[in-house]
Amino acid sequence: MTGKDELSGPFTQRFVAIGDSFTEGVGDIDPSSPNGVRGWADRVAAQLISNDPSWGYANLAVRGRKLQQVIDGQLDAAVSLNPTLVTFYAGGNDILRPTVHLDVLMERYRWAVERLVETGGRVVLFTGFDSGKAPMFKATRGRTAIYNEAVRKIAADLDLELVDFWHMKQLQDWRYWDEDRLHLSIEGHILMAKETLRVLGEKDEIELPEMEEPPIKAIHQKVYAEFAWTKDYLAPWIRRRVTRRSSGDELDAKYPTLTSKIW
Repeated sequence: MTGKDELSGPFTQRFVAIGDSFTEGVGDIDPSSPNGVRGWADRVAAQLISNDPSWGYANLAVRGRKLQQVIDGQLDAAVSLNPTLVTFYAGGNDILRPTVHLDVLMERYRWAVERLVETGGRVVLFTGFDSGKAPMFKATRGRTAIYNEAVRKIAADLDLELVDFWHMKQLQDWRYWDEDRLHLSIEGHILMAKETLRVLGEKDEIELPEMEEPPIKAIHQKVYAEFAWTKDYLAPWIRRRVTRRSSGDELDAKYPTLTSKIW
């Protein structure tokens, strides 16, 4: 049995993940995990701990958070954990709003990244996904491209590592996406975990998922699928925007303190 001290440290290496649903792991359904999801960050942490048991891990990300909410609710907590590695992705939910001032957004983003850099830890950034082939979100593709250029400039200026989500073209295969068409599926999170480990230069023993060919659907099946998606996912998403509610309003961070026990 693993002892309490082994679960709570002290850890000589500390991985802290901050952000929104992407980093929380929404889409990678796992009832045994906190908040019912696992995700790429948890999978990266599990591999790091497998490679070297001196790693501790905290995941402060909560679904639905906009950039300022991530800064207000997660940045100080992340800094207080004295990370040796921190992953930062935020701003995607801002881009999806009806209006967004991208210059102001990215000024705040740079400020947050600089604060993380001041910890002396290794900071990894992410570009946004190329939504050009996503019917619901292709209208925001231009915004994401501008966001990505700013992220790349910040990474270059501060000599940080970058996971380039935009250029992971294999994720244009919609089998890597959850039924809601907004979040990565289990297979997508596995692919993202492997890419993050590659960027980190860490040993990766995560097996690639086996992908089944999607069944060919008749016209009436496609129509029904669109109706079901609209009712189950699009309508609730729009309702939350109108009422200014978030899917993460009642949720807390999955792993608010450092641990080596990843459920």
